[in-house]
Amino acid sequence: KECDLIGNGRVGNKVLEMDMIFEEENSTISYSATKVIGNGSFGVVFQATICESGELVAIKKVLQDKRFKNRELSIMRVLNQHQNIVQLKHCFYSSSNKESSTTPSTHHDEVYLNLVLEFIPETIYRFTKHYSKIKKSIPNIMIKLYMYQLLRSLAYIHSLGIAHRDIKPQNLLLDPHNHILKLCDFGSAKKLELHEPNISYICSRYYRAPELIFGATNYSTAIDIWSSGCVLCELILLHPIFPGDSGVDQLVAIIKVLGTPTKEEIFHMNSEYKEFKFPLIDAVPWTKVFKQKVNDECTLQFIEKLLKYDPNLRMNAKDALADHYFDELRHIYDGHLQSDIHLPPLFNFNEAEKSNFGEELLHRILPQSLSQK
Repeated sequence: KECDLIGNGRVGNKVLEMDMIFEEENSTISYSATKVIGNGSFGVVFQATICESGELVAIKKVLQDKRFKNRELSIMRVLNQHQNIVQLKHCFYSSSNKESSTTPSTHHDEVYLNLVLEFIPETIYRFTKHYSKIKKSIPNIMIKLYMYQLLRSLAYIHSLGIAHRDIKPQNLLLDPHNHILKLCDFGSAKKLELHEPNISYICSRYYRAPELIFGATNYSTAIDIWSSGCVLCELILLHPIFPGDSGVDQLVAIIKVLGTPTKEEIFHMNSEYKEFKFPLIDAVPWTKVFKQKVNDECTLQFIEKLLKYDPNLRMNAKDALADHYFDELRHIYDGHLQSDIHLPPLFNFNEAEKSNFGEELLHRILPQSLSQK
């Protein structure tokens, strides 16, 4: 059920004071916001402290359209028990305050939804920027560790028919102490229904799947797989693989690497697209794209499986977990390989995950020592 507005809130002068009664706790909880840690068209994200416990949280404050149920809240409630998805702790509504310096408003009756989330200090974006700044490559084991966790989160949400629709390094939270990655920002997420059209202008530039650039409205969760492939390439290259200031720029950047899509590939991206006037450009070998940064065939093959023009041919998230690319993680778990970093739990699947995988795939995903049990 939706959370009820109990009192008014004030955000201003970097202070957020809320006296909200949560039905399940029957207690008053107040928050003190210390700084803004994110903002955009969606609203503002504050770092805050729960006054009663001293616990650090992030509060995402978005304007609530009274005509619609908030999709992000509905989705987060469904996804709230997964290791690789940011946890929703509470939610509450607050009224606009004309005197607020942070969220000015001309209407007294505006209502904001506040999502109280666990606070995770880092992002893959800042992590990658750090390595770029010191001019060092990210260790392969770390890239595999973070990609595995991203794909595990996607395997889970995709099994529920939900597409995130904005996979990018900024939306991948990272705890640098235990190396746990968590997917966040479900503001663009949607449960995709067959024969129900979706908007094509979704997902951040650099990470937009080609079918979105071609204007497809009947796309699938495969758009998240493309974005994940872009993230993997960025972790290797330390810069976006397909930069572009517009949809056309973006498409040109993709074609320069993958070559010109065939008529069949364009049809599978968007069957309504009738223009086929593209210069014929050959694909660039992946070895040339990554130069000396990647020297094993397994990594190149894995990237190729994620970055296919035809969405139907892209590897899905659950199959990706069983790919040989992640064998190193399984070997470390089994003790066959040593690692400088302590791996977080990677194979502690819940019942929903196991059911989604099925017995045969689960056997391939698990390390040998676990699959034999």
